[in-house]
Amino acid sequence: MPQRLAQINDWLQNQLQLSNYDIAPASSDASFRRYFRITAKDKTFVDYQTESLIVMDAPPFQEDTGPYIRMARLLAGVGLNVPLVLEENPEQGFLLLSDLGSTQYLSVLNANNVEQLYNDALAALLTLQAQGPRGQGVLPAYDRALLQRELEIFREWYLQKHLGLRLSQQQEGIIDNAFALLIDVALEQPVVCVHRDYHSRNLMQTDKDNPGILDFQDAVIGPVTYDLVSLLKDCYIAWPRKQVESWALRHKAELEHAGIIAVMDNNQFLRWFDFMGTQRHLKATGIFARLDQRDGKPEYLNDIPRTLSYVIDVSGRYDELQDLNQFLISIMPSLASQQAQQSDL
Repeated sequence: MPQRLAQINDWLQNQLQLSNYDIAPASSDASFRRYFRITAKDKTFVDYQTESLIVMDAPPFQEDTGPYIRMARLLAGVGLNVPLVLEENPEQGFLLLSDLGSTQYLSVLNANNVEQLYNDALAALLTLQAQGPRGQGVLPAYDRALLQRELEIFREWYLQKHLGLRLSQQQEGIIDNAFALLIDVALEQPVVCVHRDYHSRNLMQTDKDNPGILDFQDAVIGPVTYDLVSLLKDCYIAWPRKQVESWALRHKAELEHAGIIAVMDNNQFLRWFDFMGTQRHLKATGIFARLDQRDGKPEYLNDIPRTLSYVIDVSGRYDELQDLNQFLISIMPSLASQQAQQSDL
């Protein structure tokens, strides 16, 4: 990191002619990217007419800035509030971005403001789904192969490496069947532009054009409920099930009105929503375990109980997922007990 920081300062000072600033870590994420905030000691960076900017540090041997730049321009083009790419140095893996502030949704969400903050987030999501790219070839497809690879992260990194399970042939069959069903339900849905990480750690509360949207570089063309369930069944904060369903069905009505989906039965839409969430939460659980095991980031393990509680709840509500439900209960009885106490929320 000291070497990368020296390279950042060299780029800022000798190539961009910026000087007289303070630099400090702004945030990091689950990838190899890091972010630094530079603040002008003279109150403003004259060339950019702002007092602070963000530097993305994406080591080129680990990250590619190309998808971020492309998506930033696409999303800004439809009026979404995303960081503007002001300067590019792809060879070294540096970007200079506009600053959306430091107030994550997660840090401020509570029962008093959640309606307003989620209304804003759902309105922005509708814009993404209605006006974002949907054509083939613009973005990768969220296809069967990608959905399967994501689910396998759960089996490899959570079940086998984190829990140390040796799965029996019967257990492997239960997992295989559940994965196939989840993928089938995902692929039967209409497709839209999918942010892929649309949740409270990637949404910033902003005074203007709320929310600010971050971490969109992995966008794909995929199932219409994916980002909706990412927001409403967030791995980092949970809300009562009835409230979540109310928000989901309100968004369904907006999707119907916009012509993104045909008018359809509420229960069918909620089935899409629940099964898509199960796919996402299994994947996320595997990623949290991998972040601990491979990347030395154990703090994400704290989010696994909440994330898996969604899976146990949903799998207990659908006949097709009963085998998965019983398997999860058998390996995590304490989590199942905790979920049972919350099931009437």
